[in-house]
Amino acid sequence: MWRFPALLLTLILAASSSGGRTAPPSDKLLGRWDITIHTPTGDRPSWLEIWLSGREALVGQMTGVVGSARPIGKIDASGDSLHYSIPAQWEAGMGDLVVQGRLDGERLVGSMTFPDGQAYDWTANRAPSLHRQRPPVWGAPIRLLHVNDFGGWKAVGGASDTNQWVVKNGLLQSPHSGRNVMTERTFDDFKLHIEFRYPKGSNSGVYLRGRYEVQIQDDYGLDPANDRFSGVYGFLAPSVITARPPDAWQSYDVTLVGRMVTVVANGRTVICNREIPGITGGALDSKEGTAGPLMLQGDHGPIEYRNIVLTPAK
Repeated sequence: MWRFPALLLTLILAASSSGGRTAPPSDKLLGRWDITIHTPTGDRPSWLEIWLSGREALVGQMTGVVGSARPIGKIDASGDSLHYSIPAQWEAGMGDLVVQGRLDGERLVGSMTFPDGQAYDWTANRAPSLHRQRPPVWGAPIRLLHVNDFGGWKAVGGASDTNQWVVKNGLLQSPHSGRNVMTERTFDDFKLHIEFRYPKGSNSGVYLRGRYEVQIQDDYGLDPANDRFSGVYGFLAPSVITARPPDAWQSYDVTLVGRMVTVVANGRTVICNREIPGITGGALDSKEGTAGPLMLQGDHGPIEYRNIVLTPAK
């Protein structure tokens, strides 16, 4: 009987035994990443967090351009590369959102295929911790609304170029769905007092630094959830829903220091010094290490605001 030479047999066995193996994922993939998606119509923000589950499985969560943070049940990773897919949420199309990426020095680069089949390149930088070494020293309060003009604000986003927001008698009003509105000034850490009113079924939101949405929604009588009244959308649920019935004036008092947020809704603390992991859907950008404006959502129904007072940290 003809036999393989011993050396050749050894090589074949070694190759067959290692052929199905992949390199262990790099520890440098772990952590939080601020993503910028490059599209023909401009850059769009996204966010990713990856952690180790058990001995070797990688899992995580992701915030897309729209919607809330959603879980990633399995991330296939080999060496410095990764691949995963998650079901569509609010994106157009019926497919999955498919992400491929790899380490490129200190950043991630890759491609993202949306549920409608459109694919775009993306880059990501490691998200900053935003940890503060000492408590803030507060400056003088700033009243952000004029009595009868739009000064200090500008309309952004939306499919229309027409600004539906008006200011009259100290009220900032959006009579119907349209564009968002944001301050021309930017802020880092701050305390915010803001009052609002909406009709039955309406929806808005206050974006802190233009990146972290505190939800405003007609949730009177409902149980707490991270996408309901006074929650940080998709991340932090309030301890209780303190929403009043529609057409009543309501208030938030929000303190943001780094990533740490406290929300007082209608006089009751519902989120107490909790960490916001990353940007929420609909954010202006993913540049978490920089100051940002106050942005108010205007694309989900009528809303009115008044008495917007922001106290910045010095």
